[in-house]
Amino acid sequence: MWRSSPERELAASWEADAAAGRAPAAEAGEPPRVDAGAAGEPERPAREEQPKAVLQAPARPRAAEEGDARVARRLPPALPLAPPRPAARALCQLAKARGRGRGYRRGSGSLRPVTVDSSKARTSLDALKISLRQLRWKEFPFGRRLPCDIYWHGVSFHDNDILSGQVNKFPGMTEMVRKITLSRALRIMQNLFPEEYNFYPRSWILPEEFQLFVAQVRMVKDGDPSWKPTFIVKPDGGCQGDGIYLIKDPNDIRLTGTLQSRPAVVQEYIYKPLLIDKLKFDIRLYVLLKSLDPLEIYIAKDGLSRFCTEPYQEPNPQNLHHVFMHLTNYSLNIHSGKFIHSDSASTGSKRTFSSILCRLSSKGVDIKKVWSDIISLVIKTVIALTPELKVFYQSDIPTGRPGPTCFQILGFDILLMKSLKPMLLEVNANPSMRIEHEYELSPGVFENIPSLVDEEVKVAVIRDTLRLMDPLKKKKETHFPDICMGRKHRIPPVSDRMSSSKFKGSSLSVARSQHPEKPVTGKEDLDCEMTGDPDSNPEAHLPSICLKQVFPKYAKQFNYLRLVDRMANLFIRFLGIKGTMKLGPTGFRTFIRNCKLSSSSLSMAAVDILYIDITRRWNSVTLDQRDSGMCLQAFVEAFFFLAQRKFKMLPLHEQVASLIDLCEYHLSLLDEKRLLCGRRRRPQSSPPQEMNARTQSAAGSLAPRMIGANKLSHSRHALS
Repeated sequence: MWRSSPERELAASWEADAAAGRAPAAEAGEPPRVDAGAAGEPERPAREEQPKAVLQAPARPRAAEEGDARVARRLPPALPLAPPRPAARALCQLAKARGRGRGYRRGSGSLRPVTVDSSKARTSLDALKISLRQLRWKEFPFGRRLPCDIYWHGVSFHDNDILSGQVNKFPGMTEMVRKITLSRALRIMQNLFPEEYNFYPRSWILPEEFQLFVAQVRMVKDGDPSWKPTFIVKPDGGCQGDGIYLIKDPNDIRLTGTLQSRPAVVQEYIYKPLLIDKLKFDIRLYVLLKSLDPLEIYIAKDGLSRFCTEPYQEPNPQNLHHVFMHLTNYSLNIHSGKFIHSDSASTGSKRTFSSILCRLSSKGVDIKKVWSDIISLVIKTVIALTPELKVFYQSDIPTGRPGPTCFQILGFDILLMKSLKPMLLEVNANPSMRIEHEYELSPGVFENIPSLVDEEVKVAVIRDTLRLMDPLKKKKETHFPDICMGRKHRIPPVSDRMSSSKFKGSSLSVARSQHPEKPVTGKEDLDCEMTGDPDSNPEAHLPSICLKQVFPKYAKQFNYLRLVDRMANLFIRFLGIKGTMKLGPTGFRTFIRNCKLSSSSLSMAAVDILYIDITRRWNSVTLDQRDSGMCLQAFVEAFFFLAQRKFKMLPLHEQVASLIDLCEYHLSLLDEKRLLCGRRRRPQSSPPQEMNARTQSAAGSLAPRMIGANKLSHSRHALS
């Protein structure tokens, strides 16, 4: 059965020519040529189904031609050559016609499709499949015996054992964004830069800081009796709003009753949030961490806004338990009878963030300032997370061992206050990428219904993440020079469908005005997509990338914050054993000695006591008990102590920066000294590295003669 009418007509004409005993007119007098990669299929593993015989048939005419030529050389010149078989010629041309529509071709400099293993994708599978179809990449939904270019995991880095390619998870990311670990990382940065990190609410870690929490609240109340705070309790391992509740009194029975069984973080409740339609809402923004070293961060230009389903009121003892009023979690509010499913981007209980910006812009809000504050929040948060991520990374993928490169999509939950200041709620290592929602047909009976709002935002994020991580990107840019040229959306998103008058002040419109794009007619895009011409830009049918680079683009403005990152480099240097995450006592003493930090006031015995005290305290509160030693956060505390002793009368961040500079200076001198010693140990007169073939053969033949001569002289000496 032929696949299309043009092929059917072409085959009919070939059959008519064959019946008439002549070759097709288009090929008269021209020997048939076969493209080895005409089928356009990637290499198949042994267990995959082999292609049909019709695609292998074009190889036969070539053998026939070669045989005919050999016979022709043997026959007298007067005998005419037998014409090639029309059926073989038809099969050859049919294979070529089918191969043209399969994207990239193999052979003659053409590109193969990118391969993606989606066997562990889980809930993001539907959005991933749509993205791969749009990119025309090759998906392996059940895995592959041969290595793939990209592995898409649904939960963590360890979903699969991978030795090559790229994987969409960083080792340790799930642990780093847990509520307790995130609070500790941001607290370190708040101690160094309190003004820059005031976007995260004041937090206490329970149960270890329960007494401190009670004492600080009592002290503030004694100073200001009118202060009536509200606190929100978030379990460390909770997700989708599970176990979150509000309290007024630190001695709440629920709080003290769950301390030992379920560690949690308690935070100051954020008063006066920005309301739309009298409802509280938060923002889910998608952030791509493309690379850890060097650090590379992208932010999606659109996100989701999740709304509460009850009108907001300031918390009081009567409404503390109203979760649909105070908690914006989608997984909670979807069970409310007032939840509104809508296919419109600007209505319902879940909307696009661009629709919120459009509404704020119509009221005169400076959207560019809002975006600037959000970008600053994201960069500062990632800077706080990267030091310990580096320790996890070198533990799972040590330098010099085979392993994949990593990237990851993070979900940032941000709350806008009434003053339009963004506040960070939490970071999700596995943000939901589902593009449908559950609809309850009857009690206990649910049906999955596609969500156009989710699909518009999430498919674009996954697709453009893959485009940025494309392992064949450089080859495509060489093969298709116009691949970097911008093109407008054939079906523009909501942010592009806004009128320019309403969105005049936004940063997105400013960016578009600074980088105008040449419009392309729909017919041109449609022709390019339908023909699948391998010589055209393979991304011509795709919209422009929705992810905007923010780092290292704005690195000059934020590099001064990366002090803990430099401390992590010192920590990793002295770990000693590859794959470990904790510093032993010998490594800590070596760090002190190599950096010249010991003195008459800080003996090595005092250094040992410092190591023991800090390590013992941190090991009692951390959940990771895999190996003993000093973790990175304990090392940071010890580093702060040493900096305060050595550089007094300075702010903490200047003390720490001065000590880091001192350590890096002494270590650079040590590295130069080792390099010079290594050069001196080499022989001064070494033979040239390259020898010609005659010299090498002569040396090779001379060696056994010398060995034989030495043996003979030794034997003569023994006889004498």
